[in-house]
Amino acid sequence: MAVHIPGLIAIIVFYLLILLVGIWAGRKAKQTGTDANTESVMLAGRNIGLLVGCFTMTATWVGGGFINGTAEVIVRYGFIWCQAPFGYAVSLIIGGFFFAEKMRTQGYVTMLDPFSQKYGERMGGLLYIPALLGEVFWSAAILAALGATLSVILEIDTHISIIVSSCIAVFYTLFGGLYSVAYTDVVQLICIFVGLWVAIPFAFTHEAVGDIRINATETWIKELDPVYSGVYIDSYLLLIFGGIPWQVYFQRVLSSTSAWNAQLLSYIAAVGCVIMAIPSILIGAIATVTDWNQTAYAQVGTVPIPEENLNLILPLVLQYLTPQAVAFIGLGAVSAAVMSSADSSILSASAMFARNVYKLIFRQTASENEILWVMRVSIFGVGILATVMGITVDSIYTLWYLCSDLVFVVLFPQLVCVVYLRCTNTYGSLMGYILGLFFRLAGGEPALKIPILIKYPYYNEVDGQLFPYKTLSMLITMTSIYVFSLTTKHLFERGILRREFDIFMCVVNLPEESIALRDTEHSEMMAITPTGDKNGQINPALKFSSEDLLGEHYVYQQKLE
Repeated sequence: MAVHIPGLIAIIVFYLLILLVGIWAGRKAKQTGTDANTESVMLAGRNIGLLVGCFTMTATWVGGGFINGTAEVIVRYGFIWCQAPFGYAVSLIIGGFFFAEKMRTQGYVTMLDPFSQKYGERMGGLLYIPALLGEVFWSAAILAALGATLSVILEIDTHISIIVSSCIAVFYTLFGGLYSVAYTDVVQLICIFVGLWVAIPFAFTHEAVGDIRINATETWIKELDPVYSGVYIDSYLLLIFGGIPWQVYFQRVLSSTSAWNAQLLSYIAAVGCVIMAIPSILIGAIATVTDWNQTAYAQVGTVPIPEENLNLILPLVLQYLTPQAVAFIGLGAVSAAVMSSADSSILSASAMFARNVYKLIFRQTASENEILWVMRVSIFGVGILATVMGITVDSIYTLWYLCSDLVFVVLFPQLVCVVYLRCTNTYGSLMGYILGLFFRLAGGEPALKIPILIKYPYYNEVDGQLFPYKTLSMLITMTSIYVFSLTTKHLFERGILRREFDIFMCVVNLPEESIALRDTEHSEMMAITPTGDKNGQINPALKFSSEDLLGEHYVYQQKLE
């Protein structure tokens, strides 16, 4: 099996560039060695400015799955079904308007902090599961995209490519925290923008490529079949609202220098997502009007391109419709995008585990150094899960799409309730979690080979579920949280249920410590509550860190409120 040496050199150059930038940024911010601490590694000391913040927020979404998946869906289903780039752009706007300021002002360290504080550490740990799966699917899509690109351009086996890519991404992630990630994201966006736009003119002018303007509604734009209207609406709502409760998003929000900057970078990144989707859309359109029999691909592959190989469409265009040097530049762009995005996702999942699961549930007295080591070890675990998923699922777009599935159904309603509904409690949160998850999984998932237990309205054997059952599952989750919270509160406070049955100790069976706190709620406890100014800056006079404030006393106070 021949390996293209120039292409291999191009990849090494791009990897070294990202790696060196990451190491430089990590050392500059003192996030390696004995000077490192958990908050500086996770949030870059809350010192990410607007310019770098906009780059890193945009690059968080614009990874390998973004550019490869967009081109793939244009060829498979047409532009009408290219929902992810635009859905995620809207989610950034909504997230910035409704959640960025509130989360940043409170001084949280991870997205799960408000859940751990209000519903207890164990409920926060339970909510880590869908958050972890979302990050794993996201990382898997990124790795699968790079594996597909390497296998086409360098003629390396796809599985080997994914495994090697995962090892490189995990190795890089160990070198630095969010500061390193943010600066590598700047390089990523520049590489991907230049790499793909350089390739497009060559692809457009290739003799095998037709005019994308001719019969566009039949070749690559296509029309929406009314039969799939429910699925279409369901998918857009999933992407829009399921794109909000992500640690990779809130990691950048919480690392901003101010709450206003956190909102602004969300809005700017939304525009950036749409702009960065344009070259992938054009590459997908080019592929649909290409006579592949006139290309070198016909000598090594099947024409028309088999359904199972459509996930390779972007690297195929780069390889067979552009000069080799241009293809290597495009390959470098994809590689840089994957490497920089993978470390973001893996770091986010590891940070949540180390803080919200290991520290708050199992080792409340864990030292900073111990938590850092737990986070480093968990990086390997997340990397392995993402690698297995990247090898198992064929479609990059499917992986990219599944990222937001459980996040939409389970985490989004939980986030709305914990931020905006003060009356909710742990019983409601748990019941919403169980019911929402059940109704979503009961609808089945062909990509993961999950069988169908409930046939929702309009179901048929050919098209499957046509009812927007994912949105229904999300609404069931939100309604259950609210109703069961009010119901348990009423039952316990009226004495219908005895005090000892309040096993979560969040309604009437409050610990002695919380009773003492109630008496001092407006005096001593106010002095140690993390407060911020209008820009979200923590009062420097406070001697308590956010780590200290997540202990049991602070949790009890939140429950009393």
